Parts: sequence; structure tokens; C-alpha cells
Amino acid sequence: MLTMSWTRYELLNPYVYQTVIGSVCGGAALLLLWRWMERRNCQAVLRKARLRREKALREMERAVLNFEESRQPGDAEFILSLSLQELHEKLQRDILAPDSVLNAYMEKALEVNKQLNCLTDFLPECQAQLQNTQVKRKGLLYGIPISIKDNINCKGHDSTCGLRKFLNWPAVKDSVIVQVLKKQGAIPFVKTNVVQCLLSYECSNSIFGRTVNPHDHKRTPGGSSGGEAALIAAGGSILGIGSDIGGSIRVPASFCGICGFKATGNRISFKGCKVSVPGQRAVQASFGPMARDVDSLALCMKALLSEDMFHLDASVPPLPFNDEVYSSSKPLRIGYYESDGFWISLACMKRTVMETKQLLEAAGHTLIPFTPLKIPYAIKELVIKGIGADCGTTILENLKGDIIDPNVKDIFYVNAMPQIFMKILSFLLKPFSPRLADILRSLCGIESVTELWKHHVEVEAYCEEYVNLWKSKKLDVVLCPALGPAFKLGYAGKLTVACSYKIIFNLLNFPAGVVPVGTVTEKDEEELKDYVGYCNDMWDRTFKKAVAGAVGLPLAVQCVALPWQDELCLRFMKEVERVTQKKRGI
Repeated sequence: MLTMSWTRYELLNPYVYQTVIGSVCGGAALLLLWRWMERRNCQAVLRKARLRREKALREMERAVLNFEESRQPGDAEFILSLSLQELHEKLQRDILAPDSVLNAYMEKALEVNKQLNCLTDFLPECQAQLQNTQVKRKGLLYGIPISIKDNINCKGHDSTCGLRKFLNWPAVKDSVIVQVLKKQGAIPFVKTNVVQCLLSYECSNSIFGRTVNPHDHKRTPGGSSGGEAALIAAGGSILGIGSDIGGSIRVPASFCGICGFKATGNRISFKGCKVSVPGQRAVQASFGPMARDVDSLALCMKALLSEDMFHLDASVPPLPFNDEVYSSSKPLRIGYYESDGFWISLACMKRTVMETKQLLEAAGHTLIPFTPLKIPYAIKELVIKGIGADCGTTILENLKGDIIDPNVKDIFYVNAMPQIFMKILSFLLKPFSPRLADILRSLCGIESVTELWKHHVEVEAYCEEYVNLWKSKKLDVVLCPALGPAFKLGYAGKLTVACSYKIIFNLLNFPAGVVPVGTVTEKDEEELKDYVGYCNDMWDRTFKKAVAGAVGLPLAVQCVALPWQDELCLRFMKEVERVTQKKRGI
């Protein structure tokens, strides 16, 4: 019996072993095969989307060629040389025809796209819309071509957010923003590229690829409204609409050397627009215009803040644009700061703030030092926890089955990491990189509804305390750094937390904008060698590499006002633009 049992065991053991190993290997092979097939399917879907874009752009080229037969030599060059105010005046007086203007910008946009890869779609209905503009001559934007960020709905077109998930899902109607622009006589003609998920200030996704900076093709134009900024800076659009939840208008405007304005949240309608993390309420998303000068931003805001918008979206406060505030010449009490206490400014960022401060003082304004309130606490405990309250579930659902763009892989991996691993990693990193450890801990999210409600209370308390500090100084507005210069390609995804200078005003829901005021100098580049940041950690060292070699690239400052004082913010931006242009003899 013993011999027989042993023999059976010897015979059975290899069989069991082989069966188990075979099952495991077979299961792994099936899993790999499934993933390979899923990736192939995803690549096929993305390829079809790219082909549709190429077809749309060829249609745009044909439209331009058809019009060229009747165009006079030099027309396009003259049109493209005009500011928005000059173009507006000539269209209103019939000196220029809307079809000539539209075709000039379509031709230029195509040329720019070949260099920068900033367009995602052509809106062919713009040609039919030319006929309708004839009855809308009173519109503030009559005959003005306008570019639209990818995530803003245009009827019959995808709003992809750079995600496979939203392909082949054309909008059934225009967003309220686009409806109002059309009622004001504007002609939306293209949609522009974004970063995948809208959660980084790169401008790249697996559908349409990477957009590059018009000043240096080895650098990013910023994100997520990077396609807009690149197109406008290169002359392919005179006015665009972007969205902003952490600097997504202001960072690309700063990187590309144009003006960008983030309105108070809900001053402009959200209806028909997609945002990166729908449902979260800690950090306010907002929309706003992007252009080459501040007057263009103000004209666009005046057109948007009309009865049409208030009628189409009853949730928007019926506050028309206040021309009296924007046109005022009353001296301002301006707070200013060079660094926020969380992410130390580069020498060139500090220099632009201090030079602008001196110019404003010389112009008769009062400048007062201002220390922003508890920024490290706000970023780590309020911003990061608020956006990541769901432990990254929304982001991971959006990316499911997609090909992850290299520029958002860091965000993907962090959100995909189990909470227990993040907590352990945070503990281990604490002695070596406290800032990184604290961010990882905050990314663990909020564990219950009760804790979420407490978080909302903490956000409200912080906002009230910040406003009280502002009012105690009797400030009208604040001048502070804008992130810049433009990063080298591939770095922005590794430096998401460097947006502290921008995202704080989404948390506070303050209107904010950027104005270009100069460029990086040789002296700035020399001083960069000594930069160590606050912690001299991985982020500080990466930041230093990202901005190196930027001599001649644009620099900007940021202008901020209290909630609902959008016109005052724009008026301040206009004053900054005026004093800096006067210094440069423009």
C-alpha cells in the first residue's frame, strides 16, 4: 500500500504541477493577448480620428483656395497686421468684408498648424455663418474669426479633452459660450489642441499629438489651452476661448507671450463645456478669452456678458460688463509679492514683478508689500485633497482603455497607486523630501462624505481669511509672478505642483490674468545657475533643468482682483500693459 501510494503521489505531483503552471501561463498569455488586442483597437480608433482631422483640414485648404481666386494681392497681410480693435472698426464700417477676414485667418492658421500642430478640427459651418452675419452687424464681434479650445462644444464636432473616451461623440448643440459668440457676430472657425485629461500644462495627447511653442519648437506652449496660445501667438487667430482650473489659460499665455484672462467662476457659462474633474467643488474651473492685447480680452468679455448669456443660462449672474470700471484712470492700491512660500520664483520671475512695480509707482499708483496667506497649507491640504478627493477614480475612468500620453504618465501612475503604497512611500520620503511626501499623503484623497464636508468648510474658511487679509491692506488688486519661461518639452508633466502661483486663485475663485512684460536675459540665465528652490529636492532640480537656456523667451506678470471684480482686474492688466509698452517705446 505504501509503495502504491508513493507511486501515485509521484505520478500525480508532476501532473498537478504542470496543470497549475499551465493554467497560470495560459491565463497570463490570454491577458497579454487581450491587452494587445485592446491596444490595437485603441490605435485603430485614434488613427481614424487623425484621418478625420486631416480630412477636415483639407476641406479648410479647399475653402481657402476657392476664395483666393477673387482675393486682391496683399489683402491677407493687411488684415493679419490689424489689432482686434482696428479689425472691429473696419468690419463695422464695411471697409473690410467678413469673408476676406475669415479666409485670411484660415490660411494663416493652416500655415501655423504645419509648424506647431495646434489644430484639432475645422468648423466648416463658419462659411455658411458668413451669410448670417450680415443681419448681425450690431454684434460687438461682427465678422471676427475666433478659435475655440477643444473641450468647448461646437455642434456636430467632438470635444475630446484629448481622450479616446470622447471620440465619435459629436455635440448635439453649441455650448452657451459659442451660441453667445455667434449671436454677437463672431465666427468660430477652428478647434485647438489640449493635453490629455486637461490636467497638465503640457499640450499633448495620444489622438492629435504634441503642440510646440511658436518661439522655440523644443519647448511646450503650456496647457491645457496650449493650442489656443500657440495659434494666437503665431498669428493664426486673433481671439480665442480657453478654460482654466489651475492656470490652463494663464500658463500657456505666459509661455507664448500673449494675454490671457480667467474670469470669476460662473461669470461665464459652463453649459456645454467639459472640465477635467467634473463634480469636484474645491477648485473652481473657469473660462475666459486669450488674445494679443488686453483691449481684445475686454471686448470679448463685454460681448460674452450680454443678455444672450443670461437668457441661455439662468445660473449665470446677470452682471453686464462694467465699462466705467474698465475705463477708469483712478490710481490703484496694488499689493505685490515675488514668491508664494511654496514654490520659489526664478530670478527672472522676481525681476519682472519688481520692474513692473517700479513702473506702476512711477505712473502714480501705490504699491504695498503683500504676503499671500498660508500657500503651502492651501496647496497641500485644500487644493490637492480637493481635486483628488475621489482618490483619482474619475481620472482613471477617463483614461481607461486609452493610450496614455507620456506627459501625463506621472499623473496616471500616482492616481493608479494603491492608497496604502502611497502612505508608505509618503512616510519613507518624509525625511528626504518633506514637500513631496506631503503631496503624496494629500493625494490619498478624502475617505468619507463627512470628511468631504469638513474639507468644504475648511476651503470656505481659508477663502474668507484671505479676503479679510486683502481688505485689511485696503488693496484694489495684486501683482504677482506668472510661471515662466516656457518649459522644455516633456517637463511640465513632472512639475504639476509648480502651478501654485496660478491654482491658488482657482481655489479662491479670484479673477486673474497674465500680461507679457519682457523676455529672459543673459543675466537671468546666469543667475539660474544658483537656483536651489525652497527644498533643493527632485522638483526644484527638475524645474531648473526645464527652464534652462531660455534667453529671449517671453516673461509675464499676473494680475489679480477679488471675486466678481473682473473689470477691475482687466483694467489693472491694461495699466500694466500700458506702462511696460511705454518703457519699451511701443
